[in-house]
Amino acid sequence: MSIKVLIVDDQMMVREGFSVLLGAQPDIEVIGEAVNGRDAVGKVAALRPDVVLMDIRMPEMNGLDATREIVAADADAKVLVLTTFDLDEYVYQALRAGASGFLLKDASATQLAEGVRVVAAGEALLAPAVTKRLIQEFTRLGAAGRTTPPPSAERFGDLTDRETEVLVLVAQGRSNSEIAADLVVAESTVKTHVSRILVKLGLRDRTQAAVFAYETGLVRPGA
Repeated sequence: MSIKVLIVDDQMMVREGFSVLLGAQPDIEVIGEAVNGRDAVGKVAALRPDVVLMDIRMPEMNGLDATREIVAADADAKVLVLTTFDLDEYVYQALRAGASGFLLKDASATQLAEGVRVVAAGEALLAPAVTKRLIQEFTRLGAAGRTTPPPSAERFGDLTDRETEVLVLVAQGRSNSEIAADLVVAESTVKTHVSRILVKLGLRDRTQAAVFAYETGLVRPGA
């Protein structure tokens, strides 16, 4: 079955460009476009896409608020944030709001298509090396401007030693196959560990698990 994608951007040329690039993929179908966050919220509810490509800076309702509303309405919604700036503080906020990952707008057609596939599968963070650097920076920025206490480290007290080890590797941007190779276990075993981690910590996906690991100090920026 094709991966159904909704493209959200206030620039028509950007929407059309992404639509052409993704439409050329045999396993991806662009089912709609939205011109701002408010439009996106309505179209997600009506079209039920597998992945939402979401721009951050738009008039009427920005991508951050739209992501928050979409995820609040459907916890299984998968939002892939698009940004021009690789150190945009809004991307960190979008991840906290429930976005499943992010992609730079200058990504190649191959990277764009693969990003959509990865988010649709819920398998891994996008571009591990870049993701690690950005999450570290966003966590630092978030902590500096935080008005509420960070998540309590006591929350991962229920994790087993192996689950804690897996959480650290997830936060470092490792995929399931890479974690399996590191720990010399089956990939299915890693998937089970990740599922249990999410349930125990009350998190929705790997992205939130990674942010949680940095915010609680389980993984330190630069580690």
